[in-house]
Amino acid sequence: MGGKFAIGIDFGTESGRVLLADVADGREAAVHVTPYRHGVIRESLPDTDIVLGDYFALQHPADYLEVLERSVPAVLREAGVSPEDVVGIGVDFTTCTMLPVDEQGVPLCFHPELRSNPHSWVKLWKHHAAQEETDLINRLAAETGQPFLKRYGGKLSVEWMLAKIWETRRKAPDIYERADRFVEAGDWVVFQLTGQFVRSACMAGFKAIWHPVCGYPDDFFRLLDPGFARLSETKLRGRVAPLGARAGTLTPEMAGRLGLVPGIPVAVAIGDAHAAAVGTGITSPGRMALVMGTSTCHMVLSDREMAVEGISGFVRDGIAPGYYGYEAGQAAVGDLFAWFVEKSVPAYVEREAKARGMTVHQWIESKASACRPGETGLLALDWWNGNRSVLGDADLTGLVIGYHLQTKPEEIYRTLLEATAFGTRAIIEAFGQAGIAIDELYACGGLPQKNRLLMQIYADVTNREIRVAASTQTAALGAAIYGAVAAGSANGGYDRLEEAVRRMTRVKAESFKPDRDRVAAYEELYRLYLALHDAFGRDPGSVMKRLAAIRKRQTN
Repeated sequence: MGGKFAIGIDFGTESGRVLLADVADGREAAVHVTPYRHGVIRESLPDTDIVLGDYFALQHPADYLEVLERSVPAVLREAGVSPEDVVGIGVDFTTCTMLPVDEQGVPLCFHPELRSNPHSWVKLWKHHAAQEETDLINRLAAETGQPFLKRYGGKLSVEWMLAKIWETRRKAPDIYERADRFVEAGDWVVFQLTGQFVRSACMAGFKAIWHPVCGYPDDFFRLLDPGFARLSETKLRGRVAPLGARAGTLTPEMAGRLGLVPGIPVAVAIGDAHAAAVGTGITSPGRMALVMGTSTCHMVLSDREMAVEGISGFVRDGIAPGYYGYEAGQAAVGDLFAWFVEKSVPAYVEREAKARGMTVHQWIESKASACRPGETGLLALDWWNGNRSVLGDADLTGLVIGYHLQTKPEEIYRTLLEATAFGTRAIIEAFGQAGIAIDELYACGGLPQKNRLLMQIYADVTNREIRVAASTQTAALGAAIYGAVAAGSANGGYDRLEEAVRRMTRVKAESFKPDRDRVAAYEELYRLYLALHDAFGRDPGSVMKRLAAIRKRQTN
């Protein structure tokens, strides 16, 4: 096959996928997915009797290497592409997914004497066991008026680097001392490919409180814990490089393992949602990318630096050069729907779906499509995995009100879809109240490709047209685009991100347009959602918060 190609390597929550993209037009020459052999480690450590606590979510770094060694050669074989025609490699990763490494960059969980300690393993983005540390961090930051808070919507998240590091220091001081550095998994993968340790400005800026001018907040680190006096120059050390930069080139050893040629440029790592925004075609303000999968990330560009309530953060050049990249999000979307379908439907649903040759999800979506807005009499809060934006509280939980003896499973399912749409609208309105207008919505990820009901509900609830990315692998495509930019035009890639995005991305011809009657019906339901949202989420003495406190006492 002729032409030049870029490889995008996308590390998700349950699997990794490799995309081979034609540099000329973004055409997907081949895609290969490798499920993580160990998945998400929640209950016990592999091959041990070590039981994990509540809210743990760990991973095995060997799974990431398996993705490289299986999926990279697979796409070359499938597409019939010569290794010599690959001009660049990009890597994206879920963030903050963090691991402690030794002086050689070896994960501490690879050491036999340390692997029985949960804190030596990878802490996945949805590892929420550091909420206590997060609360203490936010309290001290607020009390001392830390200026970085405005960049992160007023509080830091349990999912971020500092909370996870401090949890390790407090709960496993021996692991903390053994760690030469704490690194983002995306940066670690780039290190494996190039032998060069480079921190991504995207990941450091959004998840580790790094700023391109101010660096890390060293004074705050010292206030938080005397042991953090030299945190930035020891455990967080490393050159921070901008997106699109070349982290290094593929080493001969890794080239042999992957079936490639040495010396291929490798881009600085990027967060998966940030890569997906690029892969969707977002390179200018006024648009929001909805990156919809197990969770949803809401990505926005602006030429202004504004404080937005409850956002995950904003970083100059954090998504695309020349703009402030903003990130907000919901911590459970696809996960929520999967939970309901897998855990909460009665046996008769499975029987009827099977009789009709449908999956349970197909059957229940078909039934839910017949319901009108408000017809179910139900309303839900979408916090099954906590609230990321705009409340930033991992202790918040799910809620459904309005049950009666005639309530059907498809009505509950539709209510959960609506709840996530209401949560997205709350995020859009937070941006609007801060002066950042969102005129257009662009959706990508697995959900927009297969759940038409969900996308129509989102269009009706937000009263905005939603365009869907043509690519089914937008994060991997975004990573490949940055790989092409790292290569540069002299090597068959691009010198500017805008040109690469213009040539390599597109959206589907069909879009989802709001229906006037449903928009009006959802307006009333949304106001009721906001009433529940504020009563249970903003009141520190709410029943939901008190229940969470009781549960913690009983399980610790």
